[in-house]
Amino acid sequence: MVTELGAKADPNRDRITVDGRAVRLAARLVYFVLNKPVGVLSTLADPSGRPTVRDLLRGVRERVFPVGRLDYHSAGLLLLTNDGELALRLTHPRYGIRKTYRVKVKGTPSGEALERLAKGIKLNEGMTAPAGVRIAETSGTKSWLEVTIAEGKWRQVRRMCEAVGLSVEKLVRVRLGPLKLGKLEPGRWRALTDVELARLREAVGLRI
Repeated sequence: MVTELGAKADPNRDRITVDGRAVRLAARLVYFVLNKPVGVLSTLADPSGRPTVRDLLRGVRERVFPVGRLDYHSAGLLLLTNDGELALRLTHPRYGIRKTYRVKVKGTPSGEALERLAKGIKLNEGMTAPAGVRIAETSGTKSWLEVTIAEGKWRQVRRMCEAVGLSVEKLVRVRLGPLKLGKLEPGRWRALTDVELARLREAVGLRI
């Protein structure tokens, strides 16, 4: 029983109750960026026992969830957090958060193919919105495209490329809104900086 003003308790060691009911502290909001490798699922568990992003988050005690998805054969930037409001806004079409991918394809895309990708591609569920598309590098037999979209259709970038006859060999997400992957190694993660978090929140209209 606390009878003194200013008494302190350690929530990690003490059991704190009011009128016999345990007081549960709100979870600390955390934010991590992971460079998801190919062959890892963007989920926290898999019934078949395949590797998931949770397996890579060694040392993270909080229960976090991925914001959006990267398919099994794709790699790159994946944001994980327990901040539901931020996650919702980052994935909701209303906020138009743009995602940038580097895509390795066979050959050199024609001007017509690039124009079609930029204007929009008809998929089974409808037309894609206009996209930012450019050739970042080319060697004659292979090309790296940079594709920026503000949608989140299933395997969208792969399907867009396939629709114009481009065979995708590698796909890496390098940017989510103002957040960049940078030089983070595959399979590694880090906490967001205060500046990165502030820019993300600003991008979706949340108070900084």
